[in-house]
Amino acid sequence: MAIDKKQVEEIVRAVGGKDNIEAATHCVTRLRFALYDESKVDTQSLDQNDLVKGQFSSQGQFQVVIGPGLVDKVYDEMIQITGGERASKDDVKAVAGKKQNPLQRAIKTLSDIFIPILPAIITAGLLLGINNILTGPGIFFDGKSLVDVYPAWKDLASIINTIASTAFTFLPALIGWSAVTRFGGSPLLGIVLGLILVHPDLLSAYGYANAVNEGTVPTWNLFGWHIEKIGYQGQVLPVLVSAYLLAKLEIFLNKRVHDSIKLLVVAPVTLLITGFLAFTIIGPVTFAIANGITSGLIYIYDSYAALGGLIYGGLYALLVITGMHHTFLAVDVQLIGSQGGTFLWPMLALSNIAQGSAALAMMLVLREKKMRGLAATSSVSAFLGVTEPAIFGVNIRYRYPFIFGMVGSAIGGVLLTMNNVQATSIGVGGVPGFLSIFPNKWGVFFIGMAIVLVVPFILTVIFGRAKLRKEERNADRAAVAGGQTPAAESASGTAVANTDSNLNHRSRSAAQVADEPVNTLEIMAPLTGTAVPLEQVPDPAFAEKQMGEGVAIEPSGNQVVAPFDAQVAHVIKSKHAVILEHASGLQILIHVGINTVSLKGEGFNMHVEAGEKVRAGQTLLEFDRKVIEAAGYPLITPIIIPDGQDMVDRVEVTTGDVTSNQNGVLKVHLKG
Repeated sequence: MAIDKKQVEEIVRAVGGKDNIEAATHCVTRLRFALYDESKVDTQSLDQNDLVKGQFSSQGQFQVVIGPGLVDKVYDEMIQITGGERASKDDVKAVAGKKQNPLQRAIKTLSDIFIPILPAIITAGLLLGINNILTGPGIFFDGKSLVDVYPAWKDLASIINTIASTAFTFLPALIGWSAVTRFGGSPLLGIVLGLILVHPDLLSAYGYANAVNEGTVPTWNLFGWHIEKIGYQGQVLPVLVSAYLLAKLEIFLNKRVHDSIKLLVVAPVTLLITGFLAFTIIGPVTFAIANGITSGLIYIYDSYAALGGLIYGGLYALLVITGMHHTFLAVDVQLIGSQGGTFLWPMLALSNIAQGSAALAMMLVLREKKMRGLAATSSVSAFLGVTEPAIFGVNIRYRYPFIFGMVGSAIGGVLLTMNNVQATSIGVGGVPGFLSIFPNKWGVFFIGMAIVLVVPFILTVIFGRAKLRKEERNADRAAVAGGQTPAAESASGTAVANTDSNLNHRSRSAAQVADEPVNTLEIMAPLTGTAVPLEQVPDPAFAEKQMGEGVAIEPSGNQVVAPFDAQVAHVIKSKHAVILEHASGLQILIHVGINTVSLKGEGFNMHVEAGEKVRAGQTLLEFDRKVIEAAGYPLITPIIIPDGQDMVDRVEVTTGDVTSNQNGVLKVHLKG
């Protein structure tokens, strides 16, 4: 497909001109810019450009969505126009990172560390929720738990509790692995470091307080220097600081030790020095700091519960926009580890629901069909704990639903904190979040849930409809002032005649379309897993359907197959995506994971080449789940019908559990 050079020139002008572009690259769907000054971007001009499907700024990069199969041509033309140098994704990412202030970089670092271990924590949270149901008194029987009434269930509950609590018991090992990886060291050494800090020979951190009161804290005597022999179960800061030291020390030694003796020197020296400093200096200091932070939070919670609930509950959605919400993962984990529960996570769960309720209300306000569909599906995602599609796709765009979501969340936060509602674990947000709550507080939590469902919904509908009526009245006044007949005055004979004429014209057009033959192409699932709406994809370009309609699959396997007989139209260089073309001319994009382009092909094995003919069910590519998950990238795989294909009439989506090449996920109606 040929591109219009003038449209590419307009993109360059819209991002502030070539002098405002510090670095630029592209992935399979979008241009990625590191700009000197994002305030110079003309978003309105980009919206009016036919090449542009969408735009957004994320982590210091300004991204312009073009679409698969075309973005590389646009990029090539842009390089010729600007005379700039080609840059890799890492180049742009590095430049964008430099633009972040120290706080933003610190937040991103915490995010990079905790997001990869979230699956383990979420799993632990769900299992602890099941254990709560079995062992919580008063849920099914007055004053007694299910296992008290039915003792045969007690050992089952015990096994579930053992499995669930493992992630928290050995949390320093998980954090050590992720943190050392993030800081550039050996992941295996990070795991060993974490396990050292919770070695069974050490006094458990959970029993430290009692041991202090009883004067039985064990110590090491290093030539007269007495060091407390305690572990760091449930602690975050000690392992984070130790992991940073270990990674930097390992890098330092790797550069200076000869290859022939690295195995004998680097790892042993690194672990010995880091472990010694962890027990003698880092651990005691950071343990005191962590306990001080925890005590401060508990003091505020105990003394000013309503104020704390109002602020955190109300502003949590703002933290999501800035990315600062990731910092509170560490706080939640610290509270659970040291106090047995966190009062922050329940407010997060209500904030998820509040934003979902506000987005759902926009269905009754908006008139555009596509936006109403986005409001509905993104609200479901928010109710299940993933708010980004609702916040970025709907609520922020119109502002007032976002604000009313925060209002409802603030009220719910006050209720929870005043009634001491706490969670035993983190990771389960939205409506399923009740599983994390101590069972004796479920009643209060459900009342809070009702508040965040009703308040944002009603306020959004009332304000939104009033705003819509005001805009219509203003439009009518403008029409009268311009000598035109306003829509509201269609009772006059001329207006009625014109309206009838328009209706008849539309009816004839619809009849003509209805008489035309429509071919239907059913696209089978290219992966085994669970098909979900695009709105659940944690990437605005896909979630907002900026590139086209489609579906996404949460894969359970590691293989992508051809969903129909096709020709391979394009293979992405980094092997994570492929474009297929059907005999009808229809093209589809299969894009494994989000931001997996950054892996540069690592973890992917492409079995086909561009121009090759493939049969339905033939393997296209395979991917290593462990490599992708270890890098912290979501595996959810969008299957897109790119916009701009004239033969497409409409697309139907089917969701649910699917098996590759056995279940249809998309039904594409082609114009006859």
